[in-house]
Amino acid sequence: MVHAGAVPRWFQRLLRLGERVAGAPPSANGASSFHLRWEIAGRFRSAEVTLEVLEPPGVEALYFWALQADFAERSGRHRGGAHLGLQWFAPHPGSTAVNWGGYDDGGRELAGTDSTLPSATGNRNTRDLAWSPGTAYRLRIERSGRVGDDPAWSGSVTPLAADRRTPSGPPIEVRRLVVPGGSEVTGCAVWSEVFARCDDPSVAVRWSHPAVVGVDGRPAAPTAVTVSYQRHEDGGCANTDSSPDGVGVVQRTSVIRSSAPGTRLDVPF
Repeated sequence: MVHAGAVPRWFQRLLRLGERVAGAPPSANGASSFHLRWEIAGRFRSAEVTLEVLEPPGVEALYFWALQADFAERSGRHRGGAHLGLQWFAPHPGSTAVNWGGYDDGGRELAGTDSTLPSATGNRNTRDLAWSPGTAYRLRIERSGRVGDDPAWSGSVTPLAADRRTPSGPPIEVRRLVVPGGSEVTGCAVWSEVFARCDDPSVAVRWSHPAVVGVDGRPAAPTAVTVSYQRHEDGGCANTDSSPDGVGVVQRTSVIRSSAPGTRLDVPF
């Protein structure tokens, strides 16, 4: 138990202001989430980003860090979205897993191929993956043929060397998701979804080197990312933060917030 005299002044101040910095998030899904929305316009056939878990969780609660892709047809009709990322999830070996899943425009779970990776929980989207804190991983979502009449989208994870650019192993494909219609990626974000208490030990991840490839085959990158946090009214914790560190943007829990909602952070990092 932390003694009152050891509580940081910023923590005490937020408590006095009625901000949520302790206890479980009372949101609908029991999580507190915060996002970095990419500022880039166009239509893309792939999107990717590098993720590093700098300070791993010290509790058994679920943590999920993901790259999200939004899909639409050329007509403009929204076709849903999907998320690819690493999880800290106690039921899986070593508490480490990967998830590649999503929902169509009606809120129904997207169908997909069976994964070759095992799953301790038997979940088609969440599979066992032995990732390590301090190692950088490249998350990549890309158009990969068709399943029946619909486009298929591959989700893969590639471990990187210490330079955060050179692969240290082959890509690990989680599986392929089926997105109805002539879908293309039209928007991206990265986020942390944390099912722990707001006052659980601080956890940090770094996002860096976001990139896309247009439907015309041209590579590009977002010019900036915009910071957002789950609101107090929606159950969010007030002591989460997204700030640049000279390499990328670090998302942290259980710290004083230094980047306000709506802050625009320039890219490249």
